[in-house]
Amino acid sequence: MSTAPVYEIDHARFWADPYPDLARMRAGTPIAFVPQLNATLFTRRDAIFECEKNIAVFSSEQPGGLMTALMGENMMRKDGEAHLAERKQMFPAVSPRTVRDRWTAQFREDAQRILDQLAPRGAADLTVDYAMPVSANALRALTGLTSMTPAELDGSSQAMIDGCANYIGDPAVEKRCNRATALIDAHIDRAVPLKEAAPDHSILSVLMQAGQPLSQIRANIKLAISGGQNEPRDAIAGAAWALLSHPEQLALVKKGEVGWDRVFAEYVRWMSPIGMSPRRVARAFEYEGVRFAPEERVFFMFGAANRDPAHFDAPDRFDITRDASAHIAFGAGPHFCAGAWASKALVAEVALPMLFARLKGLRLNGAAKIGGWAFRGPLNAPVAWDAG
Repeated sequence: MSTAPVYEIDHARFWADPYPDLARMRAGTPIAFVPQLNATLFTRRDAIFECEKNIAVFSSEQPGGLMTALMGENMMRKDGEAHLAERKQMFPAVSPRTVRDRWTAQFREDAQRILDQLAPRGAADLTVDYAMPVSANALRALTGLTSMTPAELDGSSQAMIDGCANYIGDPAVEKRCNRATALIDAHIDRAVPLKEAAPDHSILSVLMQAGQPLSQIRANIKLAISGGQNEPRDAIAGAAWALLSHPEQLALVKKGEVGWDRVFAEYVRWMSPIGMSPRRVARAFEYEGVRFAPEERVFFMFGAANRDPAHFDAPDRFDITRDASAHIAFGAGPHFCAGAWASKALVAEVALPMLFARLKGLRLNGAAKIGGWAFRGPLNAPVAWDAG
């Protein structure tokens, strides 16, 4: 283990709300070894911003890591040229231009259909009934796995992210993850001949056109699903819930004084849907007085970095009027999320503005439950509106 000071957590409490522990670590032991996670956690933004780029020491290559073992060695678990090559192969499917010209209209069409179905009901759970299918339909199109139902895709994503965060080794969690990856493989096998006959802009198709081996395509599709479903799903439901909980800020948006892009940026800063990224120590290293040995595990805690008071005033406060541009919710180094443009378009240009425009009198209809530390978001978000 590293020579970092030891910080003990209660795992259940940390899952329910990691921010108090992260604040104490950031203030007193900004690099801390947490025995319950068997990892050394970085909690200050500047240290994470610097060290995430130092791939010679803090490597994404983790042959024995949970993600690699459960989902295959995707491009997130590669560094340098190997990572860059696969990232370039995926780029045509998720580039800003492709998102603008190809995907955004599809996102709007799907969101409109879901809202038309919801509108007469007068009440729903935003997470389950709106954010989940909106995000899942977008991801079905992006990946090319249109034979998966939204529920299958959402369930597979959740099972995989639970598996990747299963640091306590729960066998039931691992079993669910294995079932999910097998289901995705079956849908990939079904889609491959269709994409061979009619290539398109989907991730599956562009990776096939680039000549990526099928085993690698499987791993990268699973990567796209594991992060590409929960992050926009949780940002849609979470940002809507946050605005409804802060009506004075919602009023600023409705008046046009604050744009939806700033709502999105502040939400992913305040409640980072992807709360951390793991790294393997590749060689002996010392940083800020802490010595690291090869093969140790490090967690860069994005959720802690995004509430660092050195960069954000009153960081625990949701405030869409602040400048949140210093957030690193999508990473800070060479592994900056490839799907960031698609996520921003889906959430800030489509899902949120269409939701508030379509459902008149949208309001909270009960308490929301928030959970998770590696991946965090609303488990439910009950709302009501004026049906008709």
